[in-house]
Amino acid sequence: MASASAESAASLKGSCKECQNGEAGHMATFKASDTVVELSPTHKAKPDESELVFGKFFTDHMLTIEWTKAGGWQHPRIGPMHQLSFHPGCSALHYAIQLFEGLKAYWGQDGQVRLFRPMLNMKRMAVSAKRACLPSFDCEELLECIRKLVKIDQDWVPRSDSASLYIRPTFIGTESSLGVKKPTSALLFVILSPVGSYFSTGIKPVSLWADTKYVRAWKGGTGDCKLGGNYGATIYAQYEAADLGCQQVLWLYGDDLQITEVGTMNIFIYWTNEDGEEELATPPLDGLILPGITRQSILELSQKWEEFKVSERCITMADLLRALKENRVKEIFGSGTACVVSPVGRILYQGENLLIPCKEDFPPLASRLVKELTDIQYGRTPSAWSFLL
Repeated sequence: MASASAESAASLKGSCKECQNGEAGHMATFKASDTVVELSPTHKAKPDESELVFGKFFTDHMLTIEWTKAGGWQHPRIGPMHQLSFHPGCSALHYAIQLFEGLKAYWGQDGQVRLFRPMLNMKRMAVSAKRACLPSFDCEELLECIRKLVKIDQDWVPRSDSASLYIRPTFIGTESSLGVKKPTSALLFVILSPVGSYFSTGIKPVSLWADTKYVRAWKGGTGDCKLGGNYGATIYAQYEAADLGCQQVLWLYGDDLQITEVGTMNIFIYWTNEDGEEELATPPLDGLILPGITRQSILELSQKWEEFKVSERCITMADLLRALKENRVKEIFGSGTACVVSPVGRILYQGENLLIPCKEDFPPLASRLVKELTDIQYGRTPSAWSFLL
């Protein structure tokens, strides 16, 4: 197995060990060394890289791993991309017992394909699986299965430094009976999709609709897990935002209107804070927001610079309105695997357009972060965060 970075391996220590203990006390995981490979006899035409949109095209192969309570994990299988068949009573369809992850493979300037901190995605997926009452697995074994899949379809990794191969691990309950309970069967599968920019308008400042009408997550809920239901429930609000001329929703929570996430991204505010300090602030991991890999990387990079204060703390709309009125806001941006960093140019709040500083469409700090992160992702800067195939 290609070695993961030391920091990623350390972050999983204990987590994967916990995953290995099954209900019956045996090793509750699959083994990448048992993977059965069936290569597709035909190959699809690859799309022109200039025509890539997010999630439209898929590669020739996929990974599937079945689990049953009676038989445990079956051997992983890599085979041709194909349709899936489920019983109409499938628990994923009726009770949303399902989750997913998202990471990318990048074609480096050195001709090598690399992933970005993938062990953190595996750890997050294991946490989501536990919350969804899906079976545990060994994170390192899953990453090795994914490595095998990407290796087989590596010709699908775009050569452009503005595109990548999106990797979508998915885990669903396949119980073929009705009843709200732990599923007795499940399917873990991984599909691959070459992607360009996440936003159809390209890399430009986005506009947000901030309103108390809808809530994305709540204390004690599943906002900190990557469950499909978290996203499906936001689509209606997303379309309402579009009707109001905005591209994304700025999600607020509580009577004090805490700022939590922007669309499907974590949010950062770069400002001069109430104490006159230059600060990069983002909401804390208090159960409401997803612990993003890009979010964590931005925090670690900016802390390493030691140029300004870096904080994880609660920020309310009142805090933001006051800072805008006093001209203390320098930048606001979202972060995520799909978009990396996305500047915010406008927020619609209570019928008023709040204009956010966005010099030349991509402000200085956001630009610097994008460069540092993509330099690592595309191999221009050597880093322990890179995972080579």
